[in-house]
Amino acid sequence: MPLNRSVLPHRISTYDLHVFAAIAEAGSITRGAENVHLSLAAASTRLQKMEHALGTALLQRSKHGVKLTDAGRTLLRYAGRLERELEMLHAEMAAFAHGVRSTVRVLCNTAAMTEYLPPLIGRFLVEHQALDIDLRELDSQDVLSAMRQEQADIGIVADYVRTEGLNTRFFREDRLVAVFPTAQCPRQEGSVPFADLLQHPFVGLPSESGLSRFIQNQAIQYGRGIHYRVRVRSLDAVVSLVADEVGIAILPETTARRLASPKIDWLPLADPWANRKLLLCTASDATLAGPAAALLDFLSGSAR
Repeated sequence: MPLNRSVLPHRISTYDLHVFAAIAEAGSITRGAENVHLSLAAASTRLQKMEHALGTALLQRSKHGVKLTDAGRTLLRYAGRLERELEMLHAEMAAFAHGVRSTVRVLCNTAAMTEYLPPLIGRFLVEHQALDIDLRELDSQDVLSAMRQEQADIGIVADYVRTEGLNTRFFREDRLVAVFPTAQCPRQEGSVPFADLLQHPFVGLPSESGLSRFIQNQAIQYGRGIHYRVRVRSLDAVVSLVADEVGIAILPETTARRLASPKIDWLPLADPWANRKLLLCTASDATLAGPAAALLDFLSGSAR
């Protein structure tokens, strides 16, 4: 039955999304309402107003409970993201309440996030107790875009992107290698062309990760796709799956060495793009001061 759109639009609140998520999780309007301490009538009214505001049904109702429509699944995905963002907001505000005087915003690619920054950031924060670091992973190209809009204090990118308009300093060498189950590693010396690997099944990080996006873009240059048997959240999990002979992977050499075992082996990639440098970036027209300048000097000093 078509929904009536002639009513005054309802502004969907974060509480509406919280109620909707509870109902979706419970599979029942009654149980969902109970879980958020609402009456059945109040929860039903909120749902109806949301559906009118969006112009589409969010739930399929039956005597056995409710199921999400395609629109409902999309809304639930956004509701989850919003709840996570709100949790981050509360955490950051709590830091100010506890007397934290400053936050340095750092954006970086996958290799920097997983391999190089954790021990360095730990040492720096121990020495700077009144400071927080907002550290986030993005694709190198997205890091540059954010830096040009001055959305962060420091960025770390691979040198395949164009950094015109930004100040850069060398941070680390970052060579990518092909990691194989030991029994499947080609018995050859030297390196292996990336194109030769595209016939193999892969394991890797989620598609939105910087490293996955970079590798996918390289495959596109060959007019090929990559068959991922599974994607997981950490490089440690990727290597574990390679060791179990699920597939091969493209990873930083530092990761392969850190997680070396008799069950895996690796070869350098022959392609020039696999031999990368990581660069520290700052906005050219911005003068870093205080904690941000101290962190930049610390990170660039670690490269020496």
